[in-house]
Amino acid sequence: MSNELTDINAISGAALKAQRERIKIIAENIANANTTPDAPGQKPYQRQLITFKDEFDKATGAYVVKTNGIRKDPSDFIKKFDPSHPAADAQGYVLTPNVNSLVEMMDMGDATRAYQANLGVIEASRNMVQHTISILQ
Repeated sequence: MSNELTDINAISGAALKAQRERIKIIAENIANANTTPDAPGQKPYQRQLITFKDEFDKATGAYVVKTNGIRKDPSDFIKKFDPSHPAADAQGYVLTPNVNSLVEMMDMGDATRAYQANLGVIEASRNMVQHTISILQ
C-alpha cells in the first residue's frame, strides 16, 4: 500500500507543480494587462499561454502532467484611441496588451481549484496512511 500512496503523491505533486506554473503565468498576464509601449511602432506586452502534456513516469508507472511550454497568445492587440499618449500612431491609436483581466481571473480560479483538489488528494492519502498505522498498532 505504501508504494501506491507514494505513486499517488507523485502524480498529485506533478499536478501541483504544473498548476503552480500556470498560476505564475496568469499572474504575469494580470500584472502586465495595463502596460503600454513607450513609442510608436513598439509592441505592448503579449499575453502568455501555458500548455501541458502527459508524460509517462517510469517510477510510478502512470502518466503525470508536465508543462509542455509557454507561448505567446497570437490574438490581436487592443487598439485604444489616445492621441496624447507617447506611443500613439499617426491616427492617435495606442496598441495595448491582448490581456482580458476577466478571462485571466477565471483561469486563475480554475487553476486554484485544480491546485486545491490535488492538495486534497495528498491529504487524503496521508490520512489513509495514518489510519492504517493506527489500525496496525
